[in-house]
Amino acid sequence: MTGKLIGVEQAVDLVRDGDALWIGGSGAGHGVPQSFIDELAAKFARSASPRDLTTVRVVGIGDFGDRGFSQLALPGLTRRTIGSNIGNEPRLGALAAEGAIESYSFPQGVLSALCRDIAAGRPGHLTHVGLGTYVDPRQTGGRQNVRTAEELVQVVELAGREWLFYPALPVDVAVIRATTADEDGNLTFEREPILGDSLALAMAAHNSGGLVIAQVERLAARGTLRPNEVRIPGAIVDHVYVDQEQRQTYSTGYSPFYSGELRMPSGGGVPTPLNVRKVIARRALLEFRPGDICNLGFGISQQIGAVAAEEGVSERLTLTVEQGIFGGIPAHGPDGGAGVNYQARLEQPSMFDFYDGGGLDIASLSFAQVDQHGNVNVHAFDERMRGPGGFVNISALTRRLCFVGTFTAGGVRVALTDGAPKIEREGVQRKFVKAVREISFNGRIALSKGQVVRYITERAVFALTAEGLELIEIADGLDVEKDVLAHMEFRPKVSGRLRLMDARLFLPARMGIAADFTADERS
Repeated sequence: MTGKLIGVEQAVDLVRDGDALWIGGSGAGHGVPQSFIDELAAKFARSASPRDLTTVRVVGIGDFGDRGFSQLALPGLTRRTIGSNIGNEPRLGALAAEGAIESYSFPQGVLSALCRDIAAGRPGHLTHVGLGTYVDPRQTGGRQNVRTAEELVQVVELAGREWLFYPALPVDVAVIRATTADEDGNLTFEREPILGDSLALAMAAHNSGGLVIAQVERLAARGTLRPNEVRIPGAIVDHVYVDQEQRQTYSTGYSPFYSGELRMPSGGGVPTPLNVRKVIARRALLEFRPGDICNLGFGISQQIGAVAAEEGVSERLTLTVEQGIFGGIPAHGPDGGAGVNYQARLEQPSMFDFYDGGGLDIASLSFAQVDQHGNVNVHAFDERMRGPGGFVNISALTRRLCFVGTFTAGGVRVALTDGAPKIEREGVQRKFVKAVREISFNGRIALSKGQVVRYITERAVFALTAEGLELIEIADGLDVEKDVLAHMEFRPKVSGRLRLMDARLFLPARMGIAADFTADERS
């Protein structure tokens, strides 16, 4: 590998002042070239170079603490940062909140597709995704602070309708991660949890005249890698460095289930402990139908996969994760983004093509705020800077949507006894508000598209109607006025057919959803 094999220190030395540096990977270490990030931060601490970078990542990279892009929160290192969720990177988010750097937040699928558009030499990415949301230039245009002045998103009219245009961005250096490189720089991903945007990003850098640098775990002799396993050809890889301690994610050294090397044995054991989050996940699962192709978002929604497995219905659904996992059971917690027992592992841009085109039957996503018009805010609340990740893409055209979360926040405590919830302490923060701070999902546009929307909490369920929100279910033993309406900033319509939430939601035993699915299949 003469000329291509270098050390990580040499790799970092290739980054110049003012470069547009793109780093591959996702979330909490999935496919992240962490050694490069470590060395870049260390070099800047030593020498104050390179300076004034534009740092770009498709997905937020970090453990919500000090690892990942938080390490790049060094004054002078970054001039501008672009991503889909700076919430993973609280130290960098703090710099942006202070106005010390420019910061843009774009939908994850937009940035993913943009990698491919840049590779193809197109002027940018044209899409319906983001219209009527915060990233629409008639709202914030994705700009996260007053320092960020340049408008990068445009509204254009084509074929009689509006679109958003996200222009191509420069790519001076792209750093990606694989498992194995041979002597020609061909890359395979056999131990990786995801494929991500690696191929599209490498092509974007190469075709932009930039450098492609790959972190790998091991080296192989020329001609020993199976050609059908090579994901990125060595001809477009400029340099390779080795990290023999490379971890699959920040939390997991290596799981053969995440890589697809092995299938995890069926669960069917003792049900997971009952708590409020599980109640909400269970209620969301009741909206799913046999044969549905689904997406499960971050947070509470991640638990739906585990509940579906516990109930014995996971194989009657096709669960997907935007990072490219198609089928199987998505991982939850810090390893969210990976999956086990999947049918296929796609590249992320292809997964978002499927989502953006309306391929999903149903999705379950979190909410931070909901307003009287059914708008949802998931990315801009309290004082910490965040982003929507793939939320805007996923919610844009999915036929049926569940937005899930606790009814209030800030100390809410709900006891689950005798098959019903009891509110022991109410949260101090209202989540059902007159107007959301920023729009991640536009209720009016959803109605115009015929989307069916539910807002699911531990005590009540709402539906989106032409008149706004309608209360359609309440938990047994709770009072509509005292336990629900009194804690909302607006008064929703109350259905004349108000139902009780399914009592099985609040009991520790399995719900028996498999029988419900069988009944649906026969009907």
